[in-house]
Amino acid sequence: MELSSLLQELHLSSTEKLLPSSLPPITELLPQLQKNLIGASSDSETSSLIGQVVQLFQTADPDWLFSSASANEEGGVELQLAYRSLTDALVGCAALPLCEDDVSSLPAAAYQSVPNQVVTVCSALVALLRTLENRKCTGVLQTVAPSVCVFAVTHFQVSVVGKHQDKSRADVNASLWFQDQVWTTSSSRAAAQSLQEALLRAGSWTDSAHFLMGDRRGQEGEEGILGGVLDVLQPQISKESWQHCEAAKFVFVWTLLQVTRPSLSPHLPRILPPSLLLTDHYRPENCMLGVRCLHHIIINTAAADLRQFNRAEVLYQALFKHLYTTEAAVIQLVLSCLLDLLLVLETPPSSLAPSSARRKPCRHDDVLRLVLTNMEAEHKVALRYVYASALPPFIDRMGVTVCRHLRRLERVVLGYLEIREPPEEKTRLKILEVLQKTIRAAWPRSDTHRQRKRNAQTCFLCFGAFPHHHRCNHGGLRPQDGAAGQHVASLLASAAGGRVGGLGAQSRCQTEGDEPRQPVCQTAGPLHTRTSTGVFTHLTLSCRTLTRHSPVSLFLSPSSSSLTAAVVALRCCVA
Repeated sequence: MELSSLLQELHLSSTEKLLPSSLPPITELLPQLQKNLIGASSDSETSSLIGQVVQLFQTADPDWLFSSASANEEGGVELQLAYRSLTDALVGCAALPLCEDDVSSLPAAAYQSVPNQVVTVCSALVALLRTLENRKCTGVLQTVAPSVCVFAVTHFQVSVVGKHQDKSRADVNASLWFQDQVWTTSSSRAAAQSLQEALLRAGSWTDSAHFLMGDRRGQEGEEGILGGVLDVLQPQISKESWQHCEAAKFVFVWTLLQVTRPSLSPHLPRILPPSLLLTDHYRPENCMLGVRCLHHIIINTAAADLRQFNRAEVLYQALFKHLYTTEAAVIQLVLSCLLDLLLVLETPPSSLAPSSARRKPCRHDDVLRLVLTNMEAEHKVALRYVYASALPPFIDRMGVTVCRHLRRLERVVLGYLEIREPPEEKTRLKILEVLQKTIRAAWPRSDTHRQRKRNAQTCFLCFGAFPHHHRCNHGGLRPQDGAAGQHVASLLASAAGGRVGGLGAQSRCQTEGDEPRQPVCQTAGPLHTRTSTGVFTHLTLSCRTLTRHSPVSLFLSPSSSSLTAAVVALRCCVA
């Protein structure tokens, strides 16, 4: 029976409801609708057919539309399959064109006709969902919901941040912003958003997480739709096809980031492979999506499930190799993810109970060693800040075992504090924090015979790191800079047993412009200067005293500035 003649026989109108007594079964009509939608030869014909479907759902009697749902179990399954097929046909009318290969992307002109079709399809699906909401036909709703959800998310883009992400480490780079894609317009995005809202209302779901996971309190009959959504996505996110559809990766990431524990663990075999595929991609944007997915999986999956089948080791190897990249955004996400993954793989060295046995090197040492090696030769400002920001949590995790890396860590601290990065000096302030944590963690293993040299070096780094143009107008260091240096010097004095002397006292140099006092080489009281020149002069004399016979004067001319003299004296001291 042709669709046009069938609609004429039904006498559909917006003012009257047709009785189901003289009509054919709905299970005979829906396949005919699906066939006609698939066989449409033009966009105008497709739009006309979709408009007739909208009219059908808006005017037909719900008892006839879902007459087989309550008849028997076999009839209900047949009806569900018929509506699922019709929904897939509607979604296919606005399907995105596929890329010809896995390297290039389609131009914007290839998506020119998609937004208008999306608006038309959304109107038909919204009409269906409203009918399902009024009829309370749960079986049909759960059958069509996965396809409707994937279609809606494809065409409305939102910002996604993991709900259980550590807020102290969250920043702009850790967020995934799904920008307005070339296949969407403002009208298509609004239509897709309305479709998603209609879907949630039809099933009485509070939000997308409730829709995917169900009732987390364990009530019967409240199962989530995550499995059905993954069934729809699976053909699009396989190794062979995921790069041919631009939207598939975004829908997968959106779906994954909505799901938290304990609903994530049962689906690990289906969500880990696509996440690893994204992580291994050469494009930084895809790699960031994959690392964000892996981080979300690590946070929201039990450690026992991750260690099963050696999954955690596979994740570690996939992430560790990205430490060799030069993309700051990727490195930041990878280091944050590795911090959480290492807790799954091994016990943190700092939490081990004291024992006579030597603590063996572990993966924490491997990661920290590679990070410090990369930091020594790094010249990009963004990467330097990322590395410096990642060091404090690693040192906290390592505890006293950071002593294994002290030589390399000292070189990194010295090199980073010597390079200016005005005006915020964020990297050097982070390095001062690294120095504080290192002193707190490694003081029992301090090298005694080099303690005085290390004191001189540290005091120089704390007080000579910030150049004259970075100081306040009144002649002193900024309060936050001076406070950081003073804290380091205080820790150093405590670790050295009070042998720092006047160098440690230099940390209390004024920030308000007090009256200057005579610098004293070994004084226990506060030492005030109007500028930092006295600090550098004092440091130069102290380093000369430490080196005694070191030929510092060979490198200094009478016109050398106090800062240059301090630098040369320090390098001779620590050589």
